[in-house]
Amino acid sequence: MKIYFNLCVEGFTNSYVVVNDDPAVMEALIIDPGKISSEIIDQIERGRYELTGVLITHNHTNHVQGLSILKKIYSPCVYAADYDVAGEKSIVLSGNGEVEVAGLNVKYYSVPGHSSDSMVYRIGNVLFTGDTLTSGIIGETSSKYSKKLLRDNIVEKLYSQTEATVLMPGHGPPSTIAGEKQFNLDIPYQLN
Repeated sequence: MKIYFNLCVEGFTNSYVVVNDDPAVMEALIIDPGKISSEIIDQIERGRYELTGVLITHNHTNHVQGLSILKKIYSPCVYAADYDVAGEKSIVLSGNGEVEVAGLNVKYYSVPGHSSDSMVYRIGNVLFTGDTLTSGIIGETSSKYSKKLLRDNIVEKLYSQTEATVLMPGHGPPSTIAGEKQFNLDIPYQLN
């Protein structure tokens, strides 16, 4: 597995192309297609990967606006917790579970709070967190209840991962679970 990072400058959002470079598979998926650039197309085409899936962390325009372009070029299956984003040829996710995309085992976790449809995806030792958890902060919320819900979900579903787990957020630099436990001021965490 290889992960290619792509920055959409307009919204300062991160998109990721994840490829399964096993010669028997050669498939790719994209997480949060904020903008489809020539670099993203080159990564898929030059590597001769078949784009089989798109994972959406949540339905905010700056994370999904490239989806319509992708659907004009490729025929990926879209995985999201919001049918309005997913549309036809999609799988609407709810709760926590596992799916196979591009020959890779993808675990997904429902982590509402930033938005009602927020999902976090785990592939290998990497969590793709969207706006749920970024380096040093949690996602914005609309109420005290949503903030508490988000914090509780992060502690239960993300902080329970191994400390070496890498976080690839929807904005900003990567982090790790250990780094967030130690430095994230939005969620005070008791280190043992």
